[in-house]
Order: sequence, then C-alpha cells, then structure tokens
Amino acid sequence: MSEPPDIHRSSNRTGTTTSQHTLEPMRRSIEVEYWVIDEQGRLTDPGDLVEASPGVEREFVAPLLEIKTTPCETTAELRDELFDRLDRVLRRAEERDKRLVPLATPVQQAPIEDRPGERTRIQDRVIGEDFEYVRHCAGTHIHVEQQPGREIDQLNTLIALDPALALVNSSPYFEGTRLTTGARSQLYRWMAYESLPHQGQLWPYVEDRAEWARRLERRYSEFVTAAIVAGCDRDTVESCFGPESAAWTPVKLRERFSTVEWRSPDTALPSQIVRLADEIVGVIEHLDDVEVRIEGETGRITDEAVVLPEFDTVQEYVEAGIRDGLSSAAVRSYLERMGFDVEAYEPLSHEIDTGEELTATEARQLRLEYAERLEQDLSQARSMTAD
Repeated sequence: MSEPPDIHRSSNRTGTTTSQHTLEPMRRSIEVEYWVIDEQGRLTDPGDLVEASPGVEREFVAPLLEIKTTPCETTAELRDELFDRLDRVLRRAEERDKRLVPLATPVQQAPIEDRPGERTRIQDRVIGEDFEYVRHCAGTHIHVEQQPGREIDQLNTLIALDPALALVNSSPYFEGTRLTTGARSQLYRWMAYESLPHQGQLWPYVEDRAEWARRLERRYSEFVTAAIVAGCDRDTVESCFGPESAAWTPVKLRERFSTVEWRSPDTALPSQIVRLADEIVGVIEHLDDVEVRIEGETGRITDEAVVLPEFDTVQEYVEAGIRDGLSSAAVRSYLERMGFDVEAYEPLSHEIDTGEELTATEARQLRLEYAERLEQDLSQARSMTAD
C-alpha cells in the first residue's frame, strides 16, 4: 500500500501523559482498496481510473486500486472527500465499462499478477509461495493523528480495539472455498507470514517509544537477513525498505507521518468505513480526558477511564472476530464495552457466506452484485448527507 499524506503541522499544543484537551481537532485519514472488474465480473486492470481523481493510486497487484483521503479534521470532511473521490472514479469506470468491488478477497481463484516493482520482487523472494495469499487481500487503513505525550496510549488502545475488524469483515472466501468469516485477516496474519510471524501478526502492548523502536529494528533485521538468505542484495533491500516499512503488523506507530495506523479492517462499503473511522477516532479522542490502564480480561470505556484488557485476552477476541465475526457474542459484548455501536454494522461477509464452494460463474456474479451495492451505498449516503 502507498504511503499516506504527511500529517505533520505546526502546533502550540503541549503534550503530557496527564488529562488534557487538544486545542485543535484530531486529524484522521483513510486508505481503501477496491478490486476492479469488467462488465462480466472478471478482474481487470484499472487503466486510467487512477487519473480520475487526486488520491487514486495503483496497488502492487494489477486489478487493485487504492483511494485515499488527505488528513481531515472532522468525520463530515472525511466523508465528503472520500465520497467525492470515489464518485469520480466510479464515473470514469462507467465510461470504461469497469466497476469497483468492496470485497476483501476476489472470492474465486483467478490469475492475479504483480505489477513490476523491486519491493514486490523482494517480498516475493523472501516469503516465497506464501506471498500468493497477500495478492488476494484488499483492506482499509485508518490513520489517526498522534497526540504529543499520548502516542503510546493511542497505540495500545488501537491494539486493544483490533477485534473491531469484525465490524467490517467482507469476505469468507479464498479461491472459491470458504476459509473463515474474515478470510483476508487469516490470509494476511496467519498464512502469508508464517515464515516471518512477527511481520504480519498483532504485536503486544508497548511501554514507550524506545521499546517500539527496538521492536522495529529487530523485525527489520530479521527481514533483511531473510532477504539475503533468499538471494537478494543487501544494498537493494535496504534501499527499498526501512524499519518502519518492513513491518506489516496491524497497528503501527508511523514516525514519518505522525500518525497511529490501524491496518486491520477489510475493504467494505464506504458508509461502513466512514462509520468505523468515526468511532475509532471517538475512542482515541477520549484518551485526552481519562486514565488509560491495562488490567484484567474484560476491557471497558467509562467517563473516568479506558481499561484495556491483557494482551492475551485481546488475542482471543481477535481470533474470534476473524473466525466468527459478529456471530460471536463475546466479540459483540467486548466491542460494545469499548464504545462501538455494534448494531449499526452489517458485515458483508455474513451476507455472502452461503456455502463452502463458489464456482467461477458464481464468483463473477457476486462481484457484480457487490459492485452495484457499492454504487448504491455511495448514492444513498450522499443523499442522506444532502438532506
């Protein structure tokens, strides 16, 4: 995925680890990927769709398109910008007999080619055959502006909120076979990086920025060593990757862009993504006013505190969220305690989970159906905003 816009700015805020109110809104941005299909539902190259709007870019595989926003100060601003850019792409796509699909995997086996690039070539060498799993993943990244002095609280809170990926699971299928409710998360975390498990899995809470930096350096060293063993040139690897860009863990402290990044959600309908980003930012903004502590197995948000459960408990919720999604009563209850309006979400994965196998024809029809759902969702959301 390409890098987000730089979110740095001058500020007269003073950050401390005690309660405070920010003097400016907390900025947030979104990056979301969509599969591109033709009128028969077959995966295809985006072509000049990337020229339809600012913030539209190619991804490392040929049929995947990314749409990203600039840092926005409000949910309304974020919604308007995402919807406007998406609308421009959809209008260009209609002219080219193409459509966008908001599903986390292409659901059925089909050739997915890499676009030429040294970074992709190196990853392919390092990960080997398992890199095929990454080629089938389309997701959403949510960036939240770091608050001086509270960055580690923000990072740890997003780690604890990782089970919220269940709110937007959008495909249970991989290569035409049912894998699990959140197929993309399983592919990415537990299958693609099996040989380098620290690269793609959720990391435990951290004590401070120094510990985070040490983790990045260890993971980077592991990656560079693995690349050299796989036959890559060290200088080339180090020119393409740094400690921050060689870690694919679901929650990251982005030093370069001054954000905390949550990389776990699937791609989904735009209204779902905006709602999720709004609720995530709401929780992070709450950190300015309360104590944050890690204890027990429950987790909760109150007017006085944000209580994060022990990491092993978070892992259990994450696994249930990937395996069962919102069918898990434990996941639903946890997310409600952590401030989410669970009833407001209708994950696509639960809708399309109709059997163990999909034929090629069924897969193409499914892509066409959800391409239309995306277009309807955008139209309805914009109408409601206008009203």
